[in-house]
Amino acid sequence: MRPFAGTSTAAFTFRPEGERTAVTWSLEGRNSFPAKAMGLVMNMDKMIGDDFEKGLVQMKAIAEATPRS
Repeated sequence: MRPFAGTSTAAFTFRPEGERTAVTWSLEGRNSFPAKAMGLVMNMDKMIGDDFEKGLVQMKAIAEATPRS
């Protein structure tokens, strides 16, 4: 994929906050030397951040549509 392919592990952390749940979505993987060099000049959070936000919005919609037991 553009700008480069890679394999990473995604993790979700759920933390109760009163009546709500805070969700943190993280991505972790090994970087080759070229990827590390790109990380110095490119904002990787900005590159993937919109995708994370979109996914969290979708997760929230599903969670809120599911009846509580």
